[in-house]
Amino acid sequence: MAIYAIGDIQGCYDELRRLLDMVKFEPGPDQLWLAGDLVNRGPKSLETLRFVKSLGSAAVTVLGNHDLHLIATVVSLGKSGKKDTLGAVLRAPDCEELISWLRHQRLFYHNHTFCMLHAGLPPQWDFNLTRQMALETEQAMQGADYERFFRSMYGNKPAVWRDDLPKSEKLRFAVNCFTRLRYCTADGVLDFSQKGAPGTQPEHLLPWYAVPGRKSLNMRVIFGHWSTLGFYQENNCYAIDTGCLWGGQLTALKLDAEPQRISIDCEMSQNPGFD
Repeated sequence: MAIYAIGDIQGCYDELRRLLDMVKFEPGPDQLWLAGDLVNRGPKSLETLRFVKSLGSAAVTVLGNHDLHLIATVVSLGKSGKKDTLGAVLRAPDCEELISWLRHQRLFYHNHTFCMLHAGLPPQWDFNLTRQMALETEQAMQGADYERFFRSMYGNKPAVWRDDLPKSEKLRFAVNCFTRLRYCTADGVLDFSQKGAPGTQPEHLLPWYAVPGRKSLNMRVIFGHWSTLGFYQENNCYAIDTGCLWGGQLTALKLDAEPQRISIDCEMSQNPGFD
């Protein structure tokens, strides 16, 4: 059995199938871990969703900001943004079924060796708190009052974690960490204005994984979301968004004792910089 973790697909369905052919992926004996952002910006979000859903338990998906945006577009916003490429999903006869399936995916996944999320973790969160906040947020996304959750999840505040935050603010903070975080201060104040590669940010900001003393340091974390960072393997972290959508590569990380990177070149040529 092999486990392959794959970074942000964002509707690049043809490249996904090509990468799976390259690694000779076999559903059942093998398993996919998908690090979020299955959809949007690329040309084939509908095909990507249908394919991943069809894999059943052979694929594990954590949700990214674009996946949450698609759900929110259907259940609360009513229309997509100018830069979205979600029209085929919204018009599909199985749209409701696909959105329900997507809404029941995870924000955080782990086995005995690796953890996976889309974006990042605040320095105050250890494994137990990460798992707890993922579970509480997933329950809100999947519960009977899920429409209210998706109407209230947007916003940059609170910017720093406190144990005594009201529940609604804890959930918004959790969504922002799991699906949007790149940089924060050494004290864990989140920043969403900076999207460039490390070294381009103001001096008071650090990549979330480089904050000294972060409580998740003993976790081996796989994440995507950060195409300008590219492939990264330090600090017990593995960044695997290698910018397929922007003409970079689509990357699979084979999760062995020594993870092995397998990448293919991509032909998309959009301008990078979007969330």
